Amino acid sequence: MDFLLEGILAITPQQLVMYAVGVLLIWLAIKKGYEPSLLLPMGFGAILVNLPLSGVINQVMEGVGETPGIIQWLFETTIEASEALPILLFIGIGAMIDFGPLLSQPVMFLFGAAAQFGIFFAIMVAVLLGFDLKDAASIGIIGAADGPTSILVSQVLHSDYVGAIAVAAYSYMALVPIIQPFAIKLVTTKKERSIHMTYSPKAVSKTTKIAFPIIVTIIVGLISPASVALVGFLMFGNLIRECGVLQSMSDTAQNELANLITLLLGITISFSMRADAFVRFDTILIMCIGLVAFVFDTIGGVMFAKIINLFRKEKINPMIGGAGISAFPMSARVIQKMAQEEEKGNIILMHAVGANVSGQIASVIAGGLVIKLVTQFL
Repeated sequence: MDFLLEGILAITPQQLVMYAVGVLLIWLAIKKGYEPSLLLPMGFGAILVNLPLSGVINQVMEGVGETPGIIQWLFETTIEASEALPILLFIGIGAMIDFGPLLSQPVMFLFGAAAQFGIFFAIMVAVLLGFDLKDAASIGIIGAADGPTSILVSQVLHSDYVGAIAVAAYSYMALVPIIQPFAIKLVTTKKERSIHMTYSPKAVSKTTKIAFPIIVTIIVGLISPASVALVGFLMFGNLIRECGVLQSMSDTAQNELANLITLLLGITISFSMRADAFVRFDTILIMCIGLVAFVFDTIGGVMFAKIINLFRKEKINPMIGGAGISAFPMSARVIQKMAQEEEKGNIILMHAVGANVSGQIASVIAGGLVIKLVTQFL
């Protein structure tokens, strides 16, 4: 009967902590509705990979030899070896995005760029706290507010903290409705948050919408080749959406493909959430630095909008700058909600959406730039 107790006796205190983390993620997904498509698989996976002698991890059994585990196989095949899942997910994300609000207001491109400030600020903080450059860069990219980009960069740079980075990235994405209002109110006044903006949308032709993903891919490919995999697949998904002749494929990319990859990505990344690699002081630091990255992303976008207002007669609501992070479309909705809370009838949603989709492009470009810069120094 001892073999029946073997698993129970093998449980470590660190594994008990991971059971609690897994349950917390599942609770946030179900009870709070925070990114359930990712937090739920990650939470359940965190429990799976920390069960002693678990068959989901490769293990050596007496008289049998090494037994392959499904989660470890998925991780080594689809993420560690090729980074396939995060990149393929961008096809679905691209198919979901309408770049019309951005194309009708090209100035919103600037806010997407400004709201990546937190990435580079967090990298500096991580280096100062003792992380080596590849780990610091991987931690800083949490500020991209884009889970797949965070996972991809940390994998390409062979960071030792993939699990913690993934959990931080997706957790803070889910907490955008809490984090962003706090950050925005730190650097704005009620008067600034109440600024009304007139919106006269310019008609964006179908030709422009088709040409946009092609042109962006070429330009980014020439100036930041390391970003091509990210930007290219994002733009390919958008081209499927806008071409008008692949509606069923567009629907598949937005739904079945995106859901399937998200499901597999969530459960697969839990391989990096094994107790021995996750329950460490470094993990707490990573969560803190990730929060700093998110806050300073928002502040960077808001402050840039305030600087622009110094030279504009028609003022921009500075909260628009905060929508320049990549958490699409959640950030745009948060900004609109804040505007209405400050003053009823203040509609700035389309401006916020333009900045938000700009942030989606800027975040993947930033990811590519970080990879390129770090690999040059290593």
